[in-house]
Amino acid sequence: MGRGVEWQFDPTLDRINALMDVLGTPQRSYPVVHIAGTNGKTSTARLVESLLAERNLRVGRFTSPHLTSVRERICVDGAPLSEERFVEVYQDVLPYIEMIDERLGKVSFFETLTAMGYAAFADAPVDVAVVETGMGGTWDATNVADGVVSVITPISLDHTDYLGDDVVTIAGEKAGIIKPDGTVVIAQQEVEVAEVLLRRAAEVDAVVAREGLEFGVLGHELAFGGQLLRLQGLKGVYEEVFLPLYGAHQASNAACALAAVELLTAGDEPLEQDLVRQAFAGVTSPGRLEVIRRGPTVLVDAAHNPGGMRASIEAVHDSFDFSHLIGVVGVMADKDVRGLLELLEPVLAEIVVTRNSSPRAMDVGELAELAEGLFGADRVRVAPRLDDAIDIAIGLADEGGEFSGTGVLITGSVVTAGDARHLLHAKGI
Repeated sequence: MGRGVEWQFDPTLDRINALMDVLGTPQRSYPVVHIAGTNGKTSTARLVESLLAERNLRVGRFTSPHLTSVRERICVDGAPLSEERFVEVYQDVLPYIEMIDERLGKVSFFETLTAMGYAAFADAPVDVAVVETGMGGTWDATNVADGVVSVITPISLDHTDYLGDDVVTIAGEKAGIIKPDGTVVIAQQEVEVAEVLLRRAAEVDAVVAREGLEFGVLGHELAFGGQLLRLQGLKGVYEEVFLPLYGAHQASNAACALAAVELLTAGDEPLEQDLVRQAFAGVTSPGRLEVIRRGPTVLVDAAHNPGGMRASIEAVHDSFDFSHLIGVVGVMADKDVRGLLELLEPVLAEIVVTRNSSPRAMDVGELAELAEGLFGADRVRVAPRLDDAIDIAIGLADEGGEFSGTGVLITGSVVTAGDARHLLHAKGI
């Protein structure tokens, strides 16, 4: 699939629109729940998918980036396309891609995957597709679909080189998934972000459901393996809902997912309590504060911007009783690395800096220099390879016998999380 690098951003929908047209507009074959935002998109997509599947609907899920295999991005019935099916879908769309290549310029890697996802969902066929934007909203390739329900998860600074260097500009780009006469579920946002989203909704006559006003989290308490929630939906209150994910941000994602599915459901009656409980009790979100092993506890988390890292750190504080936490950190060079390290410094006793498998990864020497400036040289270890970094961190945790609760947090990037899951033989995806 030689389609260029994924992180190239080209603000046009001309190629993907043309490609969808020659493919027979597969994205119009089913209702779409379209999800944009800076953090929480993938977890929210999986939560929506779980609720819909519990209602015996066939669901397609399109998310990005992947942790281990690109096939994870296109799922039907909760599972990635098989290798054979993935190749078959690619071969099916390739002649049309080559046609657009000649007419409008080279179809990108992400546009190719988007077309494959929409085509695979139409062919399945699915009853509903849950689609996460890749970057932004207005100019994101997934935006060739008209979401019956749009969901905007929390917006903060990320991809500033492409989307703008302030949250208001970024919010304007992400607001582009709100469609005329559609419905939008808005997670709690900064005031100026909420104003942009509400203005867009008013301009296109979209119905708005806001977390904290029309729906939200009424209560959450720590439970073994996750949390117990009380949720205010748009159609009723849902009691004693166990969610096997950690953190207030995941409770918020669950509330948004619940509201989105209520909006897809006819009538004014709430969803069945047991249906919601069963759906959420079985949900997973790999690489999102995921416990990979115990003794010592090793957490893998994909946080890669300050907004996501702040939520993850709060979740670690609320959900785990660590007295001594060791970090393994590998980041992308184009991220707010100092911002990430500043958030981690008060939390980590020691940090092992490393790099992941991406060509965009920050040089270990540069990362070590930044870390030493914030942590002090005595708290920083350096390991050019991630497997060595994990071994060092687990060794340090094992040595900390005097500490009753020692853990390891592997974080800094989705790629770091995916690489760590592979190295530690994590199950499920």
